[in-house]
Amino acid sequence: MILAMKNAFSNLIKKPYTHAYPEKSIIKPKNYRGLIEYNKEACIFCDKCEKACPPGAILFKHFTDNSKEYFYNPHLCIYCGDCVSACPKPQEALWQSEKKSMPAILNDMPNDNWYELEKEVAKSKEEVKAFKLANKKKKTL
Repeated sequence: MILAMKNAFSNLIKKPYTHAYPEKSIIKPKNYRGLIEYNKEACIFCDKCEKACPPGAILFKHFTDNSKEYFYNPHLCIYCGDCVSACPKPQEALWQSEKKSMPAILNDMPNDNWYELEKEVAKSKEEVKAFKLANKKKKTL
């Protein structure tokens, strides 16, 4: 307890250890993992990145014409790189850039509608599954 009190009082006198961020840029470490970048033209829409993403920051909305739409929430992402590791075309379709995440205020608040989008995506997957099952039944008849 005495040691804790000693540390508390010494911290009152010491100069705080902080970075003067806006004035001095922060040096990124060599293995910095930044935002996920996506190239729609190179993507084969295999959904492996969506399945590998621990927090669910990547979503694919499915359509009955076998097309898909990609969604990424940088504010939900934990920058683990699992999606890039799972991608069959890393560095072409999906990669981690050295860009820093933009503040939520500047990104049209992607978290505002994310839960609705998750529901929409789940519904689209069920609709496509039902559509394919119905087509399969028609072909067997």
